[in-house]
Amino acid sequence: MKIILIGATGTIGKEVASKLKKLDHEVLLVGRSSGDYRVNIEDPSSIEALYKDIGGFDALANASGEVAFSPLEKLTSQQWQSSLQSKLMGQINLVQKALPYIREKGSFTLVSGILSDQPIMAGTVATTINRAIEGFVTAAACELPKSLRINVISPNLLKESQNKYGAFFPGFVPVSGELVAEAYVKSILGVQTGQTFRVL
Repeated sequence: MKIILIGATGTIGKEVASKLKKLDHEVLLVGRSSGDYRVNIEDPSSIEALYKDIGGFDALANASGEVAFSPLEKLTSQQWQSSLQSKLMGQINLVQKALPYIREKGSFTLVSGILSDQPIMAGTVATTINRAIEGFVTAAACELPKSLRINVISPNLLKESQNKYGAFFPGFVPVSGELVAEAYVKSILGVQTGQTFRVL
């Protein structure tokens, strides 16, 4: 399979790329500033240019998207807008703009996160957007053409990020990037659609 992997240089992206390459798939590594190709998922024209450059492909997996973390009373309109444009609309545009290019029976794999179910202090934006992504996947699975599939991965706090972010996730039991990557492989190569794969 020819698989586009966005966010390929991040902790999750690296693990996903490694597993897919071991299975002899062609993995195109895409990042904002590094990789085989470049894309800014906040810019629909950048996404369109990426697909035009790559041409036909079999699957798209995304492990990127940023959200703001701030106490609710301090959240600004700009923080909401930038988060919506990145993690929510960025992923929606990745799917919609891919439709002319992705092949029959291809798949999309997006990313949300544990905060959709288990909020933390200053995480209102993340919880809101993660739930919206999961809702999009549920609905889009009913309408996608070409027998396409779509799923979303919802990982817990990563072990690899525990030293940096653990204090913000009290009582959460971290999971490995490798375990999250297995969920991506399940989504990309499996048969399910419209699902949220929670990695807890």
